[in-house]
This record gives sequence, structure tokens and C-alpha cells, in this order.
Amino acid sequence: MRPLLVCARMKTAKVFAAFAGLLVLASAAAAQSPYQSSVDFTRYAMKLREESILRLEPQVIVPTESNKDGVRSLYPWKLNIVTTTFWVGEQAAQNNPVHNFSSSWDLYWWKTFGGYDDPNATGRRRLPDGGTIPAAFIPQQNPFYVALPYNDVSGGRHKAEARKVIPWFTSLFEQEGKSVCRDRWVVIRKDGRVCYAQWSDCGPFRTDHWQYVFGHERPQWNLNRGAGLDVSPAVRDYLGMSGTDVVDWKFVEYADIPPGAWSRFGENNTFVVDARRKQPRYAQVQKSGKAARENDGPVVVTK
Repeated sequence: MRPLLVCARMKTAKVFAAFAGLLVLASAAAAQSPYQSSVDFTRYAMKLREESILRLEPQVIVPTESNKDGVRSLYPWKLNIVTTTFWVGEQAAQNNPVHNFSSSWDLYWWKTFGGYDDPNATGRRRLPDGGTIPAAFIPQQNPFYVALPYNDVSGGRHKAEARKVIPWFTSLFEQEGKSVCRDRWVVIRKDGRVCYAQWSDCGPFRTDHWQYVFGHERPQWNLNRGAGLDVSPAVRDYLGMSGTDVVDWKFVEYADIPPGAWSRFGENNTFVVDARRKQPRYAQVQKSGKAARENDGPVVVTK
């Protein structure tokens, strides 16, 4: 029994020693603090925390090819891509084997857009913040549009590779056969100037080259000198392009796009849709019997 008693006494002594040590540490901490009450001590601790945060080094973002020219995006640039101009209502020709009255995703594209997107300077109206629109009418789809040589849908179903190669497929998929590429935003860069547009058709020439659109391959040779991108007259005029030119492009998220000429028009325009969602719609019926006017928010034009 005596050894057990000695062991118990030793353990008790260690507990008291540890407790005494804690008291000494607490007293030292209290002595270093200029405050005595618990409330004041909490304020003191918060002050120390704020001072330590202010002493942190600021974060510096090093420019890379992905965020060059102030363009935020997780997607890589496609560099030095031969680019041609196409337009809604374009007739079929040698270098344009399929007419553009329809698109890959809209059988009545010419009607949905609102008419012929005349590419000639005499048939266009310049916008105050760059780019142009048809002079004869207000476009009902975004006049800043492009075509890329891939279509994720064929025969009313998604292609077998679509789920694997399209980065945003899972997040945007709604139903089988409904494209997740249509109206996707891209940014185009030429000589340090950038323009944003929506993917509205497929081409030039091909609709199956996912290795280029989503991978690392280059566009394959075609009648338009290996063109890998078609842009609308609005994009052409905003960037000061010739009929056939060389640009860089990449995909970009809507949240990373600043407002601009590309954010004003179109039933398919994410900016227009978002503005309607955030702002209530008002209708004012005049007593004279005139048609009601609808206000869908600033610079938003509807049918």
C-alpha cells in the first residue's frame, strides 16, 4: 500500500505544479495587457489582430497569357487565329458553302435576329462606345456574335465526347439535345483591343473540331486560309479588322465581362436577361388608347 500512496502524492504534486504554472502564465499575460476587464482584453486582442493584418504584404497578381490585357478568365488564349467575317442572312458562296439564313442552333436565325445584318459600311450605324449595328433595324439578338467549328449536338442528342471535352457541360446541362455551347461568351483580342461576343453559330466549314475549340490543336486548313473563327460585322468594326485577319480569342465567364457595346441588345444577351431579372417591368396604358409602353431597363431594346 505504501508505494501506491507515494505515487498518488507525486501525481497530486504534479497537478498543483501545472496549475501554478498556468497561474503564472495568466498573470504574465495580464501584466502585458494594458486592460484588466475581460471586455477590454477582448478589444485589445482584436486590435492586435488588426495590426497584424495591416502588416501583411499585399497580394500581387503577376500578368500571364490568361489575364493579359486585363481580361480575367480561367481559359487559355487561342493565339494567331485566322479569322473571317460572316453575317446573318449571308448567301451561300464558294468560301461560304452554307447560307446563314439559319444557324446550327436556330432554323429561323434571320427572322429571330430581326433581318439582314448588312456588313457594308453604308448599311450600318456606329455605336457610341464602339462597333456597329444594322442601320435598318434594332437587332433582336446580340449583334456581337461568332462561329466556332464545333457543335455539341447532332441528331437531337449530345455528341459522345461533349460531356468529356466541354469544361462547363455539367454545370449548364439541362436536357438531352439542348446545346450548352449556344450563346457562350468569348473574348477576341487584336492589337491590344478586346471585344466580347456570344457563340451563335458553328463554323467555319466544320462542326466537329473539338480538339481545337477545347483542346490544343490548331485549326485545319480550309478555303479561308485555315480560318478557325468567324466574327460578325459588329465585332469586326469594334476591333478594326479587315475581312480576313488574325486575332486571339478565348472563352470567358459572364461574371468577368465588363459592360460595353456587346451588352446592349438581344433577347439572347445575358446582360439583357440579367437586367430584366433584377429590375421590375412597368407598363403604362395611355387613356388615348395608344399601345402600352414597356420599360425593361436602360438601353434594353425588345421586340
